[in-house]
Amino acid sequence: MKSFFFIRTLICLLISGFANLNAQQEIKIEYSGYLNFDEENYPGARILTRDDSEQVHIFHQGTDMWCDKAYYYGKENFIEAFGNVKMIQGDTINMTSKYVQYSGTTQLAFASGEVILTNPDSKITTDTLYFDRERQQAFYKSNGTVQIDTTGTIVSKIGRYYANEKKYKFVEDVVLTNHDAKIETDYFDFYDEPKHAFLFGPSTITTEESVTYCEKGFYNTQAKTGYAMKNAKIDYDGKEILGDSIYFDQNRNFSSATNNIKITDTLNKSIAKGHYAEVFKEKDSIFITKRALAITLQEKDSIYIHGDTLMVTGKPEKRITRAFRNVKLYKSDLSGKADSIHANHATGLTKLININKLGTGGAFSTARKPILWNLGNQMTGDTIHLQSDTERDKLDSLIVFNHAFLISKDTLGDGFNQINGKRLVGLFNDDNQIYHVDIIKNAQVIYYLRNENGELTGIDKSKSGLINILINDNTIDEVKKLNQIDGKVYPESQFPKNEKILKGFDWREEERPNNVDDLFKDDPPLELPTIQGLDDYVVDDESFFEDIDARLQSGKMFNIMKQLSSKSFNNLLKKPSELNSTSWFKHSVNIQKVAVKPPIEDLQVFSIIGKNPKDGQFFQTNTVKIGKLNFSIWLKGSGTIQLKVQENEGKRNIISSTIIDVTDQWVRYDLQVDNPKSPHSLRYGIGLINQSDNFHVAGISLIKIK
Repeated sequence: MKSFFFIRTLICLLISGFANLNAQQEIKIEYSGYLNFDEENYPGARILTRDDSEQVHIFHQGTDMWCDKAYYYGKENFIEAFGNVKMIQGDTINMTSKYVQYSGTTQLAFASGEVILTNPDSKITTDTLYFDRERQQAFYKSNGTVQIDTTGTIVSKIGRYYANEKKYKFVEDVVLTNHDAKIETDYFDFYDEPKHAFLFGPSTITTEESVTYCEKGFYNTQAKTGYAMKNAKIDYDGKEILGDSIYFDQNRNFSSATNNIKITDTLNKSIAKGHYAEVFKEKDSIFITKRALAITLQEKDSIYIHGDTLMVTGKPEKRITRAFRNVKLYKSDLSGKADSIHANHATGLTKLININKLGTGGAFSTARKPILWNLGNQMTGDTIHLQSDTERDKLDSLIVFNHAFLISKDTLGDGFNQINGKRLVGLFNDDNQIYHVDIIKNAQVIYYLRNENGELTGIDKSKSGLINILINDNTIDEVKKLNQIDGKVYPESQFPKNEKILKGFDWREEERPNNVDDLFKDDPPLELPTIQGLDDYVVDDESFFEDIDARLQSGKMFNIMKQLSSKSFNNLLKKPSELNSTSWFKHSVNIQKVAVKPPIEDLQVFSIIGKNPKDGQFFQTNTVKIGKLNFSIWLKGSGTIQLKVQENEGKRNIISSTIIDVTDQWVRYDLQVDNPKSPHSLRYGIGLINQSDNFHVAGISLIKIK
């Protein structure tokens, strides 16, 4: 007996539980001004209409809905709402539209017509929106606008909102605009907290100060910082920064770049390269290292400077380039080496400097003096100054300070022409060749004398207070000695072998850079950091929207619309599924049946293309003028058209009309006429079709509402 009682109690509890669960899933009608039934046209539906006091009120699992009119299908747990529709979910979601379909089974809502969905942080505006209450997601596929508090306004073709994560995903033709920047991209993920944006595909960030391009990027809209990757570049003030990864801080006007960097200054005709760089916009300064290379662009022959570190500082009128540690310089007719180089672009003065590292005994700082090669001449000294003519963009002169030493190889023999002294002053001709040299104070010379036939006539070795040398075609043409102390011209056979070189002689031809690549030949192996960056973007595949469509069908959302569009439900139009028949009047349009997937199974789809600049139309005349009529049509494509009901005779007054911006997703539009007072027959159709309009139609119906 106890066992029977237990089983009976359990069954009762299960039945009660299922009943409560079912009650929770069912849509509840809180208020309706009027209730009607029309089994002929709307079988199984309760027709709910507002009264003068308030709208129809519907409730389902924490969500309230208000509308002017609704068709409620209890068996399918489905409702179709018309006119000033509002859905409110607690204090998180508030949605308004002209039309909504909602399934209590799948908790999926479809809204169309001036849809606005607001939450505490943003507002979504679109013409067609899906709202998935089960997943707490909203999404559109036919263009939308999202306003996110202080972040700005975002427009895109496709958009998704994840309410629980406070996340947005935007796809195709995405544009974010605020008072600080404009972002244009293909794929854009945005997290409302903490205001982080992720960019994928070709993307551009435009501000007053700069334009940033990348194909992967991150931007903190609140902190105004971010980084760009994959073909990244920043353009500002006539400069372009390229790099594998670029970090930027708009607050400090600062950028840094990593790996494969190229900074082009078009105004100052210069390029800087390397693998790590920092750019300070307000100071107009650049710091660059790791295979750093500065290029001064000239029409005929550019100058290349390489060092461990490069710094370019100052505005154009006061710009200075500095290179540090094992610096090399190359130009086709001039090359050099030094511990550091200092170039003043305004004055045209370039200094090759050797820094004495006290207490280190470094060989480079003591023995490896700054050096210049000009064609066949090698010049060394403690410091070397090169003076350029900034107006003519050419070399003007050079000065070698302390321990100046000029060496050139004898053109036909094994000896070396050598001149040294305290200071060397050289002048360049228009071909950037040294043609005049003065050796000042304590000048010494060893010079191989040759006649016009190139025969060696003697070797001159002497000392003077000053030596003046004229050089022609890279050979010494004339040597003048002033205040000569001693000297002698030796026959080659009598020249002492131990006096063939002057003190301090150091022939360094093997160090000479002969091309741009030689600037890097002494550098250690380059090891670049691995940039982790962002993962590739995962595009939502069609399965996502197929799942939504499956849930729509399972919730009976479109079955009602299918019935309303079928012939069996008193469609007052003749041959509504044959727009190419003579039942339809056509003017300045091409109409053709096409194999396009319809919004509802079994509907036929027709393509409509405008032929003239304006006023193309198609319509059908109907004599019914009494009662309430609903003219509906499904549209998809592009164009701005007019859905209209119009007199077919007389002045052809417009009885009712609406302007429609056709989208690339199927949307159903309705136009109602209530007892039109007209002595003429009426025509129902679409007008204002111009030659740029190209759209599809399906499921045209004219139904008398009882």
